[in-house]
Amino acid sequence: MAEDSALRSPGARFRLALTEEMPLQVAGAINAYTARLAQATGFRALYLSGGGVAANSLGLPDLGITTMEDVLTDVRRITAASSLPLLVDIDTGWGSAFSIARTIRSMINAGAAAIHIEDQVGAKRCGHRPGKELVPTEEMCDRIKAAADARDDARTDPQFVLMARTDALASEGLPAAIARTQAYVAAGADMIFAEAVTELPMYTAFRKAVGVPILANITEFGKTPLFTRDELAAAGVDIILYCCAAYRAMNAAALKVYQVIRTEGTQQSVLHLMQSRADLYKFLDYHAYEQKLDELFAKSKPTK
Repeated sequence: MAEDSALRSPGARFRLALTEEMPLQVAGAINAYTARLAQATGFRALYLSGGGVAANSLGLPDLGITTMEDVLTDVRRITAASSLPLLVDIDTGWGSAFSIARTIRSMINAGAAAIHIEDQVGAKRCGHRPGKELVPTEEMCDRIKAAADARDDARTDPQFVLMARTDALASEGLPAAIARTQAYVAAGADMIFAEAVTELPMYTAFRKAVGVPILANITEFGKTPLFTRDELAAAGVDIILYCCAAYRAMNAAALKVYQVIRTEGTQQSVLHLMQSRADLYKFLDYHAYEQKLDELFAKSKPTK
């Protein structure tokens, strides 16, 4: 029974998805509804971006301003709405070793399958911006060890995935970034996320050096070109992350709609940008809920 339970855990489902789809495409989902859309489209795993939470849930820039509870609110909503395993961005872990341990336990309890923790200082920046400052390798290794100890102590999901992200490529170069990730794996990281990679052979170098699955973050308007799935597969990438594409499209459409309503006094010319009521209901399974409601009302009516 314990083995069956472990196989059904979020962490186990994330690892299983990685064996069944190579490379595994992970869809960024900024809320519960987009999680449902991604699942209906056929994705096998989801991602919650820290920068996405900051911008979309709080209206703040991605500068380490959000808290663990801010992110957990969206984690709980997404895991309640979708059965897909969820990878969560926890930035630098929100504090010291004790705080990182609390973060890991909280993420597991909220139903997350995996996290990634990064080697920037607490006052972090977006991974594709200049001026990023990094902690020493030893301090990042301590973060990973704290996370691994917390996962092992919790015992609720031994397959929970700990992914280490490095932002060292931009400031320290490829050899130093690889050396960092090798140390992170030795400290207990299950997988590696190298941010702001600029050339495909860099992924190959990371993969050969670390010997664990690696993630490529294919985000728009940043340092990394929009490499295709086939190109990344050939380079040895195991996981392809599309962290922000959907919410960027959503936000652009929303801005356009607001502008048109203000200038034209009607939304008629932008209806083509909108999801129909019928599609909204389809992805919410609305009619099944309504049918259940009808049945409940029918039971409550007195018989003549």
